[in-house]
Amino acid sequence: MGKHQVTRRAVFLDRDGVINRAVVRNGKPHPPSSPTDFKLYDDVVNGCARLKTASFLLVVITNQPDVGRGTQSREAVEAMHLKLKSALPSLDRIEICYHGGERYGQPCDCRKPRPGLILRAAAELNIDLKESYVIGDRWRDIDCARAAGCRVIFIERGYKEKSCQAADVTVANFKEAVNAVLRDSSV
Repeated sequence: MGKHQVTRRAVFLDRDGVINRAVVRNGKPHPPSSPTDFKLYDDVVNGCARLKTASFLLVVITNQPDVGRGTQSREAVEAMHLKLKSALPSLDRIEICYHGGERYGQPCDCRKPRPGLILRAAAELNIDLKESYVIGDRWRDIDCARAAGCRVIFIERGYKEKSCQAADVTVANFKEAVNAVLRDSSV
């Protein structure tokens, strides 16, 4: 990093269950299977605009292991991301892990809870992680944020899974998550 580069702060956004509606089966969230099923939460467009106005970079960080596992096509995921970029032109970047995970013989450093997606974006966009946030809805998001040194805003969606680490703030929806980031960052 050059001496004259200014570091920036970011909000790292999980995708399914944070930006768009997840498909919940047996108490666990799953990604939508097609671009037609890809629906943003109502408060996301306005919330992202508010974060941009506060000078945050917006980076989506998403595990899409179904591609690595062969149950989802990369084309379908990319079509969803085109829809996402169209609805949210304020996004600075989308970081994706397509690996299926260790159980599928695809270990990696980028699959949350590992911090690889955040670290890659931080290096390329010159992001100060201590001044940045992760908005997530699963334990993987909390652990990933902690490993990267970011603060965590957790959206409680009532999934049947436990979290090992606590979030900095727990909220009920994206609008409240944005309010929490803006409150905390202005201190």
